[in-house]
Amino acid sequence: MTTIAVTGASGFCGSYVATTAAARGADVLCLGRRPGPVGRHIPWDAAREVPDLSGADLVVHCAAAVGDPVPGSPAEAAMHAVNVDGTARLLQAAGGRPVVWVSSASVYAPGPGRSRVAEDHPVGGHLNAYGRTKAAGEALALAAGAVVLRPRAVYGPGDPHLVPRLLSRVRRGLLLLPGPSVRLSLTAVENLADACLTAAGWPPGAYNIADPAPYDRDEAIRTVLRAHGVRARIGHIPLAAARTAAGAVQALARLRPHAEPPLTRYAVDQLAHSVVLDVSKAESQGWTAGRSLKDYPSAFRRAVPGVPPSSTV
Repeated sequence: MTTIAVTGASGFCGSYVATTAAARGADVLCLGRRPGPVGRHIPWDAAREVPDLSGADLVVHCAAAVGDPVPGSPAEAAMHAVNVDGTARLLQAAGGRPVVWVSSASVYAPGPGRSRVAEDHPVGGHLNAYGRTKAAGEALALAAGAVVLRPRAVYGPGDPHLVPRLLSRVRRGLLLLPGPSVRLSLTAVENLADACLTAAGWPPGAYNIADPAPYDRDEAIRTVLRAHGVRARIGHIPLAAARTAAGAVQALARLRPHAEPPLTRYAVDQLAHSVVLDVSKAESQGWTAGRSLKDYPSAFRRAVPGVPPSSTV
């Protein structure tokens, strides 16, 4: 029986990887500060310790610090400790074991020109600490011969980041978005989990992971809102005004370095520009995405029984 070590197994993506691995017959070691949903818990603080990978045949590294912290804040330093220093400690412990390292499409350079992003797209010019630290961490992983996966905007039942942030922006039945609708790649968490478990035999390097086809931004958001029983219309803010507002909010946020600003230049960039991932490199290894956003409403209802058919935020 294959033994798979999953870091960050108590988190959103890691828990799906661990559960999927166990369902496929693997013995699962869940590394992190808290136990995972299955398998054996091995305590590990990614910001401070070298993990114990004894007995593992494969390592899937999902542990990460996420968010959009104020530059120079303690949260930014903590993000570096996990995403960069924690990666170095993990690779040290892995030895010759194969490693699948979960990165992010946030490593790609921001701005226009991302209507078809292949793995050779420039990496750099990041607008926040998350992009910078994920890029630095994946550089270490690539140098060590790991398989690096770059999903974008991972979603699914239990998502503690994207959907809660989206729902919190609805005010009196209105959700304001920067600029007109664009085409965006999204990644169902089930697709990412499947890629994590099939990628161990792929040649080392970076691979984009996303749903079978990109989505219209506004329609995708309406689908998510409907799945959560939220009735809201979408309004559009001119892009220049959104950028100006984000700059002002970030400047004021420096007065409260422990709080994440509600609007940032990174958030505007991610929503206002088309970002479509080319997944042909992963598909050339035989991987195909089996889930899409059309599966989200029913998956959400299965995961959260008793959700009302409609409500108002």
